[in-house]
Amino acid sequence: MSSKAHSHDHGHDHGDGHGHDHTHADMTSADSRRRVAIAAVLTAAFMFAEVAGGIISGSLALLADAAHMLTDAGSLALAWVGYKLAERPADATRSYGFSRMKILAAFTNGILLVLLAIWIVWEAIHRLMQPVEVMGGTLMVVAIAGLGVNIIAFLVLHGGSKDDLNMQGALWHVAGDMLGSVAAIAAAAIILTTGWMAADPILSVLVALLVFYAGIRIARQSGHILLEGTPHGLSSDAITADLTAHVPTISGVSHVHAWALTETQRLITLEVTARPGACTELVRRDVKARLLEAFALSHATVEVVSEPL
Repeated sequence: MSSKAHSHDHGHDHGDGHGHDHTHADMTSADSRRRVAIAAVLTAAFMFAEVAGGIISGSLALLADAAHMLTDAGSLALAWVGYKLAERPADATRSYGFSRMKILAAFTNGILLVLLAIWIVWEAIHRLMQPVEVMGGTLMVVAIAGLGVNIIAFLVLHGGSKDDLNMQGALWHVAGDMLGSVAAIAAAAIILTTGWMAADPILSVLVALLVFYAGIRIARQSGHILLEGTPHGLSSDAITADLTAHVPTISGVSHVHAWALTETQRLITLEVTARPGACTELVRRDVKARLLEAFALSHATVEVVSEPL
């Protein structure tokens, strides 16, 4: 046999050997979808109350916050759509299904958070340049009511998955509303006691900075997944070193590619070189078992080549 001839064993274990708990994943997604729906309804309902309060009091601050909540209600609706589409099964043209739709929704929400923060700062600058008379009493009442609604929505979302970027994006939208309500209460107190109208836009900028930071973080994490970035803790050097140290029937590891479908679904493809005389099927199984044990990788495609004789 030619020294260049290699024996190839393409190990694609995409069946029952995955070890994926699809039932648990579906239940988690359904729970997250319900939580986002509840938060969206609460946010949209109070938005109309803020519009009414703003018109009655003539408060631009309340009308601006109502626009803020309208944006958040839309973002929560987008998050819900992401979950709903992610539940659709795989088909002939989408072998992984629509799982990444919630990552795309998270990325979009991250960008919206950044834009929202920029808008708040822009509005604050205008209010500082052209102070607006605000009825402190009405502002205080509506802000306290808004804080109550936002706390309920926050608690509903906070009970969801901590690893779900789509959920975290929705959570930060509500957290921004909650912080905005706290800032509005503080501004109302200052206005009622001192008459200093600049308190409202200044406190709004502080909230905008927190919202901006959250948006950048969520967009960066979801963008990394969308760009097929290597998940944390899955460097090719670490995987190569671990396999060569713990699987004695292989002499080398190459072509390591690790990426993530979602925050929790990590995948890997790689090629290993089996030592002379080693059974390629046993090598493949040993490599897959080690990847599962050391790196929690249940979805691995392993190609085995034999050393030339």
